[in-house]
Amino acid sequence: MSRLLALFAALFAFLTPLTANAYWEFGHETVAKIAYLNVRPDTRAAIDALLRRSKLLDTPTCPARTIEQASVWPDCIKQLGERFSYAYSWHYQNVNICEPFDLKSACKDGNCVSAQIERDMKLLKDKSVPARERLQALAFLVHFVGDLHQPLHAADRADLGGNRQKAQYGDYATDRLNLHSIWDGPLAERAITTPPSIVRTYSQAEKDKIAAGSVEDWSRQNWEVSRDVAYKTAMGGDPCGPRPDVAKLDNDTITKELVPVAKLQVERAGLRLAKLLDEALG
Repeated sequence: MSRLLALFAALFAFLTPLTANAYWEFGHETVAKIAYLNVRPDTRAAIDALLRRSKLLDTPTCPARTIEQASVWPDCIKQLGERFSYAYSWHYQNVNICEPFDLKSACKDGNCVSAQIERDMKLLKDKSVPARERLQALAFLVHFVGDLHQPLHAADRADLGGNRQKAQYGDYATDRLNLHSIWDGPLAERAITTPPSIVRTYSQAEKDKIAAGSVEDWSRQNWEVSRDVAYKTAMGGDPCGPRPDVAKLDNDTITKELVPVAKLQVERAGLRLAKLLDEALG
């Protein structure tokens, strides 16, 4: 156990500064892989054709030669400062879990993740748009569908999507962890690596069931997951109840309640992304 805790300590010491990046790299890349395996062949060819022109992005430190690289490109470019600072608010939407669902107020002037997903779809569909802008739209779309399905990017409780809520993950306790970073990192990684694998080709019936609905429908569902799972378990049963100084997620809760939901969220994101890519590029 001491060796395991030491490993976690090293992991979080290295990755904690990146917690603003939803799902870190592993989650986003997994969403992208699921989508790539489940799009139509003509869609896959169109994706590859766009990515072969990734040098047009002129971001050599943030490559996008594959769909996996493209999936983390929107986080990577944050280090480029003012050049892409306009996109920072596009990664989330602060829909209050303790009030009736209201996406419109959270997406004023289109500065939220769901509005940007719809914008990227329009850009990808329009072949008159220059290749560089369509490449950006592709990378943003792949990334933002992943962001939308990280529950703490889809809703919040006036705490920056759990970034201001300190939390303990199982036996690992540190001041450097918060509720958001747990869903971004260790929980997502555990969920993805828990058998059976979700990185596979799905049947058409499975795709139709999971990918049904609109971006707004998915936003509402992810808001509900944030309220009924992420915040409920962290707040001791009442998602809108008193805030603990440190939310404690015990191992039993993680295994039985959180891992299955986190795994489903990544699966949903991958198949819904595949649906959007087929609509835009197929």
